[in-house]
Amino acid sequence: MAAQNSTEPFPVVGDETTRIPSHEDGRSTVATRPTASSSISSRIRRLSVTFEESGPPAGFMAATGSIASSMLTGRSARGSIGSSIERRDSANQLQDTSPGPIRTNTIHSVAEEQEPQHVTPEPCVIKPQEPSATAAFPNGYHFPPKHSFWQSTKDASITFWNYFLTPVGFLVTVYGLNVVAWGGMLFLLLCNAAPAMCHPTCNDINSPRRIWIEIDSQILNALFCVTGFGLAPWRFRDLYFLLKYRLGGQEAGLRRLAGIHRGWFRLQGSTDLEPSVGPDNVTNRPNKSDSDPVPYPEDKIPDAPLTGVRARATAPWKLDFVIWFMVGNTLLQCILCGFMWGMNRYDRPSWSTGLFVALGCIVAIVAGLVMFFEGKAVKGVEGVPVTQADMELLARDRERGIYHFNNIGDKDEEKNL
Repeated sequence: MAAQNSTEPFPVVGDETTRIPSHEDGRSTVATRPTASSSISSRIRRLSVTFEESGPPAGFMAATGSIASSMLTGRSARGSIGSSIERRDSANQLQDTSPGPIRTNTIHSVAEEQEPQHVTPEPCVIKPQEPSATAAFPNGYHFPPKHSFWQSTKDASITFWNYFLTPVGFLVTVYGLNVVAWGGMLFLLLCNAAPAMCHPTCNDINSPRRIWIEIDSQILNALFCVTGFGLAPWRFRDLYFLLKYRLGGQEAGLRRLAGIHRGWFRLQGSTDLEPSVGPDNVTNRPNKSDSDPVPYPEDKIPDAPLTGVRARATAPWKLDFVIWFMVGNTLLQCILCGFMWGMNRYDRPSWSTGLFVALGCIVAIVAGLVMFFEGKAVKGVEGVPVTQADMELLARDRERGIYHFNNIGDKDEEKNL
């Protein structure tokens, strides 16, 4: 009986926290085996949330379009890549904004730009010959002046070089060079630019020309698969949110898409928000309401407009257009791969390769153009970052009686009309 009473009972089955003595400091630690699984599940949840809120990775066309547009419009390309920090700093300096597109003849001087705290710009002396279209916005913002072609080319080259030195920029550049090189070679072969390859004839299936056309086509198909399939998760995620909004009537789907495409898409009613509201202070905005036209999550709201004026709302059908065309690019790439990999060059229809390559390129280009023009329209209203050199040039030219039109292209809009 004594032996039975001294026997230590087994621990309770449901008790999963067993004390294990520590050999290092004498303290006991709690061994909780479910901690590992909960840590993995929390990491998966974090990755899922990050994926839902992330935008598609910037590709070859996005980087090229950003640099090329700066060169063609004659504006500086500085700040076109990685300008979010500069834009946020500029927005913080423009806190005292007033609604409406009314402009006054005020402009930041060089001394005011160097002050760490916000300084309200003082009114400039209005000259009789100064056009009203050159006046600054009420908060003192002025669009950058138009640069010469050589200056814009120089700035664009510097921007591209800084982008090329990044790992993503290097890979995108190598990818783009491969597309251009193999695409150019295929074009020359189709134009019979190498008569020596036409043996015994140019259209003979075993001629060097036809063999190299097949090699080029397979390489280009593989390159197109990088973007067609690599961006597919983000494209179908956008389609899922769009269907939640269109079929399920859930506004949360549209708000998520507005946060993902914050660079060019604006929600209906967003012009009613205070111009000073941005990602840093959106949670503390006055008159906060659940029905506010703010993306989800709220910190995905576009940056506060530098001009103090918010861009007009984007037509919702344009968002449908872009998402469906991007998904269509992936689906067309699947069909092209079926022809290229499922059939040999002897049995494959001659029209299949050219048709689906052309369709895949067209839908991607058209969707990209919609985003480009909508983004340009937004920047034309809300402003672009202004460098210190541009501010000095504006102040110096104004003192000499040279005025720059206060728009994104430094153009005389009345004259164009």
